[in-house]
Amino acid sequence: MAHIADSLYSGFLRSAERFADRPALAIDGREYSYAEVRARAASIAATLAVRAPESGPPLTAVFAYRSVTAFTGLLGTLLRGHGYVPLNHTLPPARTALMLERSRARAVIVDRESAEQLHDILRGNPDVTLILAPDEQDVGWLAGQLPGHKVLGARDLEPGEAWIAPPVDPDAIAYLLFTSGSTGVPKGVTVAHRNATGLMENMVERYDVTEDDRVSQTHELTFDVSVFDMFVTWQAGGCLCCPTQKELVAPGRFIRKSGITIWFSVPSTAIFMKRLGLLKPDSYPGLRHSLFAGEPMPIEVARGWLAAAPGTNIENLYGPTEATIVCVGYRWVAGRSEAESEAGVMPIGEALPGVRTLVVDGDLREVEPGEAGELLVAGPQVTPGYWDDPETTAEVFIVPPGESERFYRTGDRVRSPLPGHPMTYLGRLDHQIKVRGVRIELGEVEAAVREATGVDGVVAVGWPATTTGADGIVAFVGSAGVDIVAAKATLAARLPPTMVPRRFVLLKALPLGASGKFDRKRLLESLAEEKE
Repeated sequence: MAHIADSLYSGFLRSAERFADRPALAIDGREYSYAEVRARAASIAATLAVRAPESGPPLTAVFAYRSVTAFTGLLGTLLRGHGYVPLNHTLPPARTALMLERSRARAVIVDRESAEQLHDILRGNPDVTLILAPDEQDVGWLAGQLPGHKVLGARDLEPGEAWIAPPVDPDAIAYLLFTSGSTGVPKGVTVAHRNATGLMENMVERYDVTEDDRVSQTHELTFDVSVFDMFVTWQAGGCLCCPTQKELVAPGRFIRKSGITIWFSVPSTAIFMKRLGLLKPDSYPGLRHSLFAGEPMPIEVARGWLAAAPGTNIENLYGPTEATIVCVGYRWVAGRSEAESEAGVMPIGEALPGVRTLVVDGDLREVEPGEAGELLVAGPQVTPGYWDDPETTAEVFIVPPGESERFYRTGDRVRSPLPGHPMTYLGRLDHQIKVRGVRIELGEVEAAVREATGVDGVVAVGWPATTTGADGIVAFVGSAGVDIVAAKATLAARLPPTMVPRRFVLLKALPLGASGKFDRKRLLESLAEEKE
């Protein structure tokens, strides 16, 4: 066992001692000091330690959305010695229920706005026995909806002073995130404390984060970049500024109103701002750093952002969840970056400290500099693997020929850098795409469409293509007799909006390629021909 200093949350605790009266969290028009956030989190942790069941995996679900309970709930989970499983009430309840069921978590922390969905997501799940609703003084109404579950509210919370710091194993799970899975079932990525602690320290140093910084928190807690937002900020004693859903629609106003000094979002947000004319020159003079990740960053958008925030550094960061948030980075340099970019998007740069990269061919042999291949990543940020899925873990966490170190196969095509040049991103090797910054396995969409339509022949493609992935999804179905309206309704109840096909194309038979597989290229060409 390790000391508390080896945990993901140890930086927060140090800042709570050093900066007790400074703001740790700004949300919904109010700021919460480090002392307040720590006290709330410690109270939740102490309550879980006393009232939650000890059986089951060391995981607690946090079903909360952009609320103080969301942040104190996940901190409280960590302080209890558990890993947190973030859930989001803006996703279809059926999908949330599946994630919760797969996690086998025995306790759920819920905020007021999410509590209304509990009945739906807990139906048929015998694992969950405790519901903790810190926002509710009277939980009678909630308990009435959830017979068979122990429901605790604000009156049942233990005092924060009762919290006793547990020992932390650096190999223990800090959080479990579910991503889109090719089999139709979300994949759970387990991230250990040791995967994240070094990254947090490196990022604080890289961006010179201090207690005077105010950092944006645009990412959902179900997206791993949110971990960067929270724990880099809190390690340095800064203030995490979380916009409400309404404020997210006007990000420029949020930046100015909140006094943001470090911005982090998916490039789609910057693209959206550019389209709306929100990148006027000198609009955001207070920004020191502007970070983007999750999808390719168009160079034209980078130029527009620099004009709007002339005092900022722009970085394009890359990293799959399986390699803990970000592992490769590139900083924009005026006059040079345009020439170093490829296909109109910023390079992804070079490996961050402690990370090792390999670009390999189909035989997992390293390619020559300047050639394209699959990116492999190794180092302390590479996670243990997938939750309850040793077969998939063994497929993508591998030791390449001639190596002794364990690498993660990203499935991303990159160009191996020439000496003195950055690595550039070329796209996916498989059928995984990004739609507005969200990673989607087209295989999962196809599985859902097959179930909704009862048709075996289904191909989903990203369309129309954008510089950051695709604007939406088109589903080709090999049958002329499908009720599209009913199928869309079924899919909307099961999948997030970004995964529901915008359009269905019904064909008597899907075209086949020489290998006998469905010919995706021909289907995409048919969509392109429609535009001509």
